Amino acid sequence: MTHPHLSRRSVMALGGAVLATGGTGLLLPARAAGLAPTPSMRGGSNNYRPGAPIVDRIGGGGFWMTGTVRRAGDGAPLPGQRIQIWAHTTEGHERDPQSHGATLTDANGEFRLEMPQIVPAFGQPHGHLAYDSGDFETVFLRPVMASSKDQTLAAHFVLKPV
Repeated sequence: MTHPHLSRRSVMALGGAVLATGGTGLLLPARAAGLAPTPSMRGGSNNYRPGAPIVDRIGGGGFWMTGTVRRAGDGAPLPGQRIQIWAHTTEGHERDPQSHGATLTDANGEFRLEMPQIVPAFGQPHGHLAYDSGDFETVFLRPVMASSKDQTLAAHFVLKPV
């Protein structure tokens, strides 16, 4: 039986491979087990309305709120999750019932909901989004737009199971 010559470099490389794979021989992305949950944002729950209806569109449309919903830890997409959206728009204030609606994520954990153009409230154009279905911890987001002329706004949720 012959033994390959092990140099210091090859021993270090082998040791690193064992550490990276946990001795299983499988090389997994380092982030897969550690995707942190999204924290709720300050002011995100302002004017929240529990149970807002699932709608095809809020008002006359023209602006798109988009995003993704993933599970904390492994980052798996979460289909069928309810996301509520509301904002101060050209058609109403964020406190008005007609400015609220909800949508469900698709098979890839993605959502899109058309709504009227968001306009500045308290000096900033911003939207409000909430995950509040109960299978995961509730999260409120309040993303701010770069410009009040933007016609889309994206928000991404990473949810922690209850």
